[in-house]
Amino acid sequence: MIEDKNKLRTQLSELGEFGLINHLTKGFENTQKSTSFGIGDDAAVLDFENKKCVLTTDLLIEGVHFDLSYVPLKHLGYKAVIVNLSDVYAMNAVATQVTVSIAVSNRFPLEALEELYEGIKTAAKLYNIDVVGGDTTSSTKGLLISITAIGYANEEDLVYRSGAKENDLLVVTGDLGAAYLGLQVLEREKQVYEVNPNSQPDLDQYAYLIERQLKPEARKDISELLRGLDVKPTSMIDISDGLSSEIIHLCTQSKVGVNLYEEKIPLDPTVIATCEEFKLNSTTVALNGGEDYELLFTIKQEDYPKIKANPSLTVIGHIADEKSGIGLVTRANERIEITAQGWNPIKK
Repeated sequence: MIEDKNKLRTQLSELGEFGLINHLTKGFENTQKSTSFGIGDDAAVLDFENKKCVLTTDLLIEGVHFDLSYVPLKHLGYKAVIVNLSDVYAMNAVATQVTVSIAVSNRFPLEALEELYEGIKTAAKLYNIDVVGGDTTSSTKGLLISITAIGYANEEDLVYRSGAKENDLLVVTGDLGAAYLGLQVLEREKQVYEVNPNSQPDLDQYAYLIERQLKPEARKDISELLRGLDVKPTSMIDISDGLSSEIIHLCTQSKVGVNLYEEKIPLDPTVIATCEEFKLNSTTVALNGGEDYELLFTIKQEDYPKIKANPSLTVIGHIADEKSGIGLVTRANERIEITAQGWNPIKK
């Protein structure tokens, strides 16, 4: 039996701002020792003792960062948390808390926000973080989500973008390009649906790509992995806007150049096959696609034997002097300048 969804719509005006906050956050429990006080007062109280606090924030706007015609609200809530945690892990820090603020138009009933917060709750549970506050307000432009992530680290463990040195090795986790291709598949199916609403897409062969787009994971595991190998990166950044953009950020902050080797860039077989289907260059997709949320970092050459056998890590290049510039060495052994063509939310 098909449910009449109109019967399940609770207008947000029935609850009011504080009633809505209480309703959406009543299921969150604090598990971190550093959470002295969470939701329920003018501000959260956190105690990191002698640790350094790490703080990052991100804003997601409907129509700019996500399209609700194919992004389920539960997945959106999950992803909104993950993209912030990724920035904390890119500092080699431990994520412990988030705050969640939303602006929402009157087209969203309570049940829609419950779905969104279910995704937030799932991410909080899986990544062992506390939701300690936030804000809600109305919007005339659909849905906006702002999440702030908080974490900590010992001062000696923190890793910045600015620490890469000449002859360091450039390393990436996982594989690249899948999230961008997942977006292309979803956009294509949206266009097909708009022409023929009765069409039923078969997306099984794109499952990996779509999951990387709709439900990415932050690399919480990498800091622990590297500590176990007795390796501390000299610099690190997460890959949110595309490999090319992140390499340029890292090199600019560290005042170095780089040689990136095209043949070393890790690609999943599904990425290669789908690039052929869409007539896209797989290297271009890996360089500029974005939303992979893998980690890009540098290590000293003497640490290479410690990581070389690990399937989660791939050496893709090495750091050069600043005058050498930021270059891609192609499969044809030609060196071309890398330019930032990744995601830019400000650009039209």
